[in-house]
Amino acid sequence: MIPLRDEIPRVHTPYAVILVILANVGMHVLLGTVNPFAQEHLYHLFGVVPARYLFPDWAAFVGFPAMGALPFLTYMFLHGSWWHLLMNMWMLWIFADNIEDVMGPGRFLGFYLLCGLSALALHLYFNTTSTMPIIGASGAVAGVMGAYILLYPRGRVLTFIPIIIIPYIVRLPAWLFLGFWFLTQILSGLFEGLTGHAQGIAWWAHVGGFVAGMVLVRLFMKPERCYYCEYKGANQDFRFE
Repeated sequence: MIPLRDEIPRVHTPYAVILVILANVGMHVLLGTVNPFAQEHLYHLFGVVPARYLFPDWAAFVGFPAMGALPFLTYMFLHGSWWHLLMNMWMLWIFADNIEDVMGPGRFLGFYLLCGLSALALHLYFNTTSTMPIIGASGAVAGVMGAYILLYPRGRVLTFIPIIIIPYIVRLPAWLFLGFWFLTQILSGLFEGLTGHAQGIAWWAHVGGFVAGMVLVRLFMKPERCYYCEYKGANQDFRFE
């Protein structure tokens, strides 16, 4: 399922969301100027390789520099392909403007980065010995999705569902679209763990980010900016068909 747009009105210009998207695109364009060997080196250096932090002796032996915290942030702004980047940024654009609405730009950036760190923490827990770098904004974007399902569960998401060769477009409630997405991440993570067949996707990072978003949104939101939220005491101004 691919979301096309949501139907919750945007109140403020999402400056922080635009900044995050520009940073991700700019970083990908910059990496595209170097050769594939150098790209791979940069992915390992500025992405997060779990074994680098959990097995420092191995990291020193293979030539990683001394342990630093910078990759914990930079990994969120690296992507392996244009498709990887576009899908993450599209999901961010659709759902994040309404989350920034209730937080303001500064709070949203803090929320976004904390969701990305939480996503990373769960990935590290399930992949302690991995020597492959985790890169991408999907964990942080999952946090935005977790906040969205909590604040706008009845918001409608116009969704493209490919059925063989027949394009099917339907409006789904956010709780169904995002809930189904979240469930698939859990099942995919469990399946990968049981079968041992790595698919190159950080399923548990998605789960960690989503749960973090649901938890952290209460700490970062400003109730007076919650124009269309659905929670006790908020403005219940829903006009969905």
